[in-house]
Amino acid sequence: MSTECREGGSAVGLEGGPVPGEDARLRCPWAAATEDYAHYHDTEWGRPVRGDDALFERLCLEGFQSGLSWLTILRKREAFRAAFAGFRIAAVAAFTEADEARLLADAGIVRNRAKISAALSNARVLAEWEPGELDSLVWSHAPEPAPRPPRTLGEVPATTPESKALARELKRRGLRFVGPTTAYATMQAAGLVDDHLAECWVRGLPQVR
Repeated sequence: MSTECREGGSAVGLEGGPVPGEDARLRCPWAAATEDYAHYHDTEWGRPVRGDDALFERLCLEGFQSGLSWLTILRKREAFRAAFAGFRIAAVAAFTEADEARLLADAGIVRNRAKISAALSNARVLAEWEPGELDSLVWSHAPEPAPRPPRTLGEVPATTPESKALARELKRRGLRFVGPTTAYATMQAAGLVDDHLAECWVRGLPQVR
């Protein structure tokens, strides 16, 4: 999945516009697939996320999602949080080889050796940064609001110049599994961009968490 919207698009068609739910509210089509998606769409996706640990979690989960359904990650998120010490950078940076072996044996998460290794390596890199530095770096790549909101899933990009620049800077500073697509999905999830479709009921809500 390049973005949550594009994953939904695989089921409903990239030209799909918002669809009504059981409550008659119009939502991005991907949100209509499951209750898990609807809740995530209504309460989290596109809402601003601040703080180093919170953004580390988003980067990690988007990295783990690569090549998989976002629903898989969403349903495993609490297991991920338990396994990765709540994605506290300092705690994950202190993980040992025994912890890595524990993660590889944990059926509650995605047991991909390369992705687990990248998450631990990234935590060690970030632990050396100043407090707030990840937050500042990520949010410095927030683009100006689009002149008009997307009306269909086909208008939602997979990458942008800003996501390419963010991925490039994160890689330059030693992070792994942070390509432009993962960076853009993180930007969507953390509210740097609002890709809710034009008629989606969530678009335009106060962006406060």
